[in-house]
Amino acid sequence: MLHILLPLAMMQAAPVPGQPAPAQSDLKEPVVSLEQQTSLRCSAAFAIVAAEQGAEVSSAQSYPAMEARGKEFFVRSMARVMDDAGLSRDQVAMMVNTHAQALVAEDAVDEAMPACLLLLDASGL
Repeated sequence: MLHILLPLAMMQAAPVPGQPAPAQSDLKEPVVSLEQQTSLRCSAAFAIVAAEQGAEVSSAQSYPAMEARGKEFFVRSMARVMDDAGLSRDQVAMMVNTHAQALVAEDAVDEAMPACLLLLDASGL
C-alpha cells in the first residue's frame, strides 16, 4: 500500500538551488479549520483512489474516475488552504500526506469516500 503514497510525495516542492531548506517551524503540523482539514483529507482519499485506479485495483474501480476531477480538487484545496491559512506548500503537503497515511493505516478510504464524493460534487468540479 505504500506505493500508493508515492504520488503524494511527488507533490512536495522540489528544493530550489540557492534557497534555504524549509525551517523546522514550517514542518510542524499547523492548526487549520475543520473545513480545511476535511478538504485535505478528501484530497488524500482522492489521490489514493486515483493511484489505485491507475494500478487497476479492482476495489477502486467502483468509484468515479479520480484522475481529472480528484486531481483538480486536490490542487484547488491545497491552494485554498495555503492562501487562507497562510501556510507553505511544504506544510500543506505534510498535512495531506499525514491524512493519506492515516487513511491507509486505518483502512478508512472506503469509509471516507462517500462524504468526499459529496464534497467533490458540491465543489462543481
